[in-house]
Amino acid sequence: MQRSSATSDSKRIEMDFTPVDGYLLDGTPSKREAIDHVLRERVDDPRAAPFYRAFEAIGTRAADEALIAIRALVAGKVPDDELIRRLRDLVRTARAGKRGDAAVEAAREAYTKELGS
Repeated sequence: MQRSSATSDSKRIEMDFTPVDGYLLDGTPSKREAIDHVLRERVDDPRAAPFYRAFEAIGTRAADEALIAIRALVAGKVPDDELIRRLRDLVRTARAGKRGDAAVEAAREAYTKELGS
């Protein structure tokens, strides 16, 4: 189980990101399941609100970058464009090959290191 925590208004927030990381890195569970998990386990941070609204409004049509941004936010990162692009590229590399391939494992490791998983 991969958990992240962040601080918002002096509150410690924890969230199990196994479904989100699984979807982003492996394609399992489904995007629908990852989004449903994020909507059930909302973090109390106003920066997350636009992403929640997008998930509610358009569901799985929301860009994967929205899931990446929520993931980064709860990891205590500022979900700026540079970070999201870097993580998106790591996710693409991780999903492009097979587990055990050097490039895939390097991308997965970099993703985990970046987010403190």
